[in-house]
Amino acid sequence: MPPYKKLNISVFEHESLRAGERGFTVSHLETLQRYFGEKGTPSFTLIHNGIKFTEYVGVLKVGDISIEVLPKIDRSETDTEKWQNILINMLRQAGLMKVRTSSSTSLKIKSNSILDIYFELFVTECEQLLHQGLVKKYRKKEGNLFSLKGALQFNKHISQNLTHQERFYTRHTTYDREHPLNQILFKTILLLQTINNSPALTSRINGLLLNFSNIPDIKVSEALFQRLSFDRKTEPYRNAIKIARLLLLNYHPDVTSGQNHVLALMFDMNHLWETWVLKVLHKELYYKGYSVEGQIKERFWESHEQHKKYIKPDIIITNPKGKKCIIDTKWKTPSLGKPSDEDLRQIFAYLLHFKADNGILLYPGEREIRIRGSYIINGGSCEMVYVPVIKDDNLVYSGLIDSILFT
Repeated sequence: MPPYKKLNISVFEHESLRAGERGFTVSHLETLQRYFGEKGTPSFTLIHNGIKFTEYVGVLKVGDISIEVLPKIDRSETDTEKWQNILINMLRQAGLMKVRTSSSTSLKIKSNSILDIYFELFVTECEQLLHQGLVKKYRKKEGNLFSLKGALQFNKHISQNLTHQERFYTRHTTYDREHPLNQILFKTILLLQTINNSPALTSRINGLLLNFSNIPDIKVSEALFQRLSFDRKTEPYRNAIKIARLLLLNYHPDVTSGQNHVLALMFDMNHLWETWVLKVLHKELYYKGYSVEGQIKERFWESHEQHKKYIKPDIIITNPKGKKCIIDTKWKTPSLGKPSDEDLRQIFAYLLHFKADNGILLYPGEREIRIRGSYIINGGSCEMVYVPVIKDDNLVYSGLIDSILFT
């Protein structure tokens, strides 16, 4: 049973953390240096006696500590609880921390740790599946039986049962709970038993183990998750498998001391901001007759040697009259409050290629600021819009909708 020693360290994106600060020890640093290795990681860089975080946010669990990396807009921002709530809400609304309606009512979040929330979501999903009954599937099985069932494998039967005439070596079909979906859940439960530091979850995890104890282990990989498919019977597994994939593929065991394991649940803040904006716009504008599409990829250049280049705007909105608006999301504060030449050229290329009338460089803000300009050549417009999506410690998107509605 893991010790209930627990330390949460909260930092903001692009901040540094050095050994000796806030409970972050040399041992923790050495573990992250090994994790960084030769290939590196996009979520942080190595500095003298410490690490510096990038635009990735989320949580890094290193042994007995959890480092939460939070987003922020204002450099002077110091309210970690506010930005933790904003990050959690953004993950949920973007579909990266999905809670089913049936499980959300029983979900009791008592921890301030983003990682604990994921753990509790997974445990709650598994408890719901057990309540409904774990799915059984048919599978091929080969081995010795005391009665003839299926097809007798003659060569193996002779070699293994020459002195055991009461047994039959057969290949047959069985119907049980031993299939990849249940095996993935079992492996994730075993992982939680190892790395969980929450006393409130320990008894629930142990209870789950009793129900999965007869399911064999499985080797997980990205390819395994890509091969999975869901049907009417297994659709309730989708949320639990999604969380299991996140936990299992981002877990890196400490093979040296066996103590400082690393679990990295980190999200690119630029991609998260884009995904959140796309989800909100689609939800709010679909019923108003607007078309909202994300990441439309089209070829815009090709050489005689068949080299191809593509253009891919973040979001394209088409109103009921067919008028188009290109939105390029930016999770940053522009230098001197003005758009960069590169961003303006990018919007200009989008307007020409997709025959759109106006574009928006969309930045997050706590109040709305609009800077409007027009291109000299084709008359198309480009606006810098600081969208007031943050109020107190919550996300609101009325300002976002008002900012992009056009006729």
